Amino acid sequence: MTPPRTASALRYAYGTNGLADLRLEDALGLLADLGYAGVGLTLDHMHLDPLAPRLPARTAEVGRALARHGLTATVETGARYVLDARRKHHPTLLDPDAEARTARTDLLLKAVRVAADLGAHAVHCFSGPLPTGTAPDTGWTRLADGIGTVLDAAGAAGVPVAVEPEPGHLLADLTGFHRLRTALGSPELLGVTLDIGHCQCLEPRPPADCVREAAPWLRHVQIEDMRRGDHTHLPFGDGEIDFPPVLAALREADYDGLVTVELPRDSHAGPSRAADSLAFLTAAEAEAAPPARHGTLPQEEIPC
Repeated sequence: MTPPRTASALRYAYGTNGLADLRLEDALGLLADLGYAGVGLTLDHMHLDPLAPRLPARTAEVGRALARHGLTATVETGARYVLDARRKHHPTLLDPDAEARTARTDLLLKAVRVAADLGAHAVHCFSGPLPTGTAPDTGWTRLADGIGTVLDAAGAAGVPVAVEPEPGHLLADLTGFHRLRTALGSPELLGVTLDIGHCQCLEPRPPADCVREAAPWLRHVQIEDMRRGDHTHLPFGDGEIDFPPVLAALREADYDGLVTVELPRDSHAGPSRAADSLAFLTAAEAEAAPPARHGTLPQEEIPC
């Protein structure tokens, strides 16, 4: 039996890329039992394979499972080898080969359809690294063309597209996001996936300030611990991030999407990592909560 959700201004989720050793139904049941509000669903061969037959029917099955467990979803497209069994995250929207770029675009278009069918609150994507020998301006043009095509489909489906600044990629930081947004004419459905660890890794400002800067465009948030200059996703408490100010900034921004734990290297300990992560974030959010105003009694103690 699923326990009642704890009162929280933020809605926490856990990424299936950190539960790769579990069947999807088992992963969803685990997250619901722990008290998560949602799931970051990575389209990959071990869960919802975007390349296998009967994708609409299988998506409908996942939708029914989400409903049974009371979970919402973000659709993520960061599977390592879903398109190329030998090269991680390839091809990308920056690939010199037009057919390769089309393969990535097609994956993102499928993700939009899956997200629409699931009622997901966003589709996540990224640019990929700039290929060797490719001029940066050429890379930005290819990225804008690819994301523009996806936005056309997203507009018809009513699904926001959330681009993630990724260390080592062409679009690596918030400055890069704003360059892409401006190039596309600031479309309403284009937003950002803000990874809190990435902010600690390479952004010039502290993570809480990054939240405030990105607030108007926040469509999805990923969260984990990290150290400056080291792009390693760490369990909470193993890095350098001060989380209460970050969670306070998300609440101040009235962010109502999912805050998704991303620990893709920890699938071997996925169930325990998921439990520990939610306990950590719940405690950090409680620490971030503003104190009750002086002289105010809890509701149940106010005399009639």
